[in-house]
Order: sequence, then C-alpha cells, then structure tokens
Amino acid sequence: MTPLSIVTLTMNTALDVAADADEVVPTEKVRCRAVRYDAGGGGVNVARFARVLGATVSAVFTAGGSTGSRVIDMVEAAGVPGVPVPIEGATRESFTVNERATGKQYRFVLPGPVLSPGEEARCLEALRQAAYSAQFVVASGSLPPGVPLDFYQRVADMCREAGALLILDTSGGGLSHITSGVYLLKPSVRELRECVGRPLPTEAEQLAAAHELIDRGIARIVVVSLGAQGALLAASSHSERFPALPVAAVSGIGAGDAMVAGITVGLAEGWTLDRAVRYGIAAATAKLQTPATSVFDRADVEHHFAEQLAPSGT
Repeated sequence: MTPLSIVTLTMNTALDVAADADEVVPTEKVRCRAVRYDAGGGGVNVARFARVLGATVSAVFTAGGSTGSRVIDMVEAAGVPGVPVPIEGATRESFTVNERATGKQYRFVLPGPVLSPGEEARCLEALRQAAYSAQFVVASGSLPPGVPLDFYQRVADMCREAGALLILDTSGGGLSHITSGVYLLKPSVRELRECVGRPLPTEAEQLAAAHELIDRGIARIVVVSLGAQGALLAASSHSERFPALPVAAVSGIGAGDAMVAGITVGLAEGWTLDRAVRYGIAAATAKLQTPATSVFDRADVEHHFAEQLAPSGT
C-alpha cells in the first residue's frame, strides 16, 4: 500500500454558500448575486488546500442528504480521494454574505446534524483504517451535536496506536477536553483563552498559555494564529513570533485551514518547524486573496513563502 502523507478528518462537514449583496439590512429582503458553492468543514478545506500544494492526502468526512452528496462530488472534483461516512442527517450549510457597500462579511454557521453513536463509531473506524498508512492526521473543525466532547481525545489515542502524528484545529468543548497526544495544536487567541480559562491580553501571556499546554502534555507544539498580527510558535525548545504578510483581503474564510494545510505539508516534507510555519502563513496569505472557500494558486503560496525567506530589505 502506498503511504498517505496526510489524512484529514471532518466531523461537521459543510456545503459553503457565499454571495454578494449591496447592503445587509434587517426586515427587508437582501437580494444576493455572484453565488458560489464550495465543499467545506475544516478537514475538507485542509485536504483541498494540501492537494493544491502537492501533498498526497485523503479526506474522511461525514456526508448526509442532498447537501452531503454535493460535497462528495465537489471533493472528488478537487482531486482529493474521499472517504465519506454516510449519516442519516443532512450535511449542514454555511452561508456567507459579502456586503459591497461596506466591505463587511457576514457569516452564518449552522450547528449541523445530530450524529448517532453508531455514526460516530463509523467515523472513528474509517479514520483508524486510514491512519495506519498516514504520516499525519489532521482533525479540524467543530464537533456536531451528539458527539461527546472527548471525541478528539479518542482520536488522539487512536493516532498514537496507529503511529500517526495528530494535528488538531478545533474549538469549544472539543478543544477543552483534550488531555494528551496532540503533536501540533493550532488555536486562535480566542480559542486559547477558552482553553486556559483566562484573558490573554499580551503576547507574553499568550506564549505562556501555549507553553502551559505543552507542559501539561496536551500538545508537543502549539501554533497560535493571530489573524492580521501573524502567528506565535511555542515548542519545548523555543518560541518565535511570525509577522503577517500585508495583503488586501478578499475573504478571511478558510485562512486558518490554509495555514494548517501549509504547516502540515511542510512537516510532511521534513522541514524545520520554523520553515513549516512560514509556509503555513504563506498559504493563509494566498487564501485571503481568494473568494469564499475557493482554493488558492500554488504559485501565489510559493511567492509569499519566498517573501518571508528573503533577506530583510531585499
């Protein structure tokens, strides 16, 4: 069997719908145009982006109803080998409206279908089979209703047994119930605050909180995404801050998933942590310049990556 470098898991898959409107106002009908549809959910996005970056990747994801069927077709069209896990409920939709008058973006995220214990078990089994031939497992996105909050801990335990390294990007209870076994954790500052249960107003406090997670054995590496401020890297040996690359953003949707994809691809290539994080920032920057959750151009990622590696002032 040919080893799969990366396998992604998406428990709360989505059909992402995006459209433009002149103005978003209450009560009145908001007429939309330029509608586009993309396969979504954290792990699905990571898989699509990693595929563009040249990685060998497959995606395990839940799929139900007509929306699930549409996502399956989109994942296949993206050239990503998919392992859809059938569920009874319909795959959720997420809806984004770009208000042209102000440049603001409104994002409406539905909770997703309730998963039964049997469906949850089938997801774990599908992942287990894929993980034994994977170098990295990326579990990304929220947990749908009905899934126990310790689900990602079970994923971490399974990855340890399979010999795959787990990269986790989640929030809420799915994040706070992780106790061990994560190779790389990628929270935002908000998610990091929720995880440690205290405000983190300064960069020093954010790094201290990230190292606290490492000291507690939750993760070996923590990369904190700072949005327009860049990212923080915390590892047992060192810490580092990476500035963002200034660009005119078209859409922020999926930028975090692009960062995870870039970091994972870099690590799969055997790069140093610092270099992999820079590649993740390059991928996130390229994603900011594309609409909705559409994929970026690999050439743009390589350009932004080279920008970071160039000597200062050149």
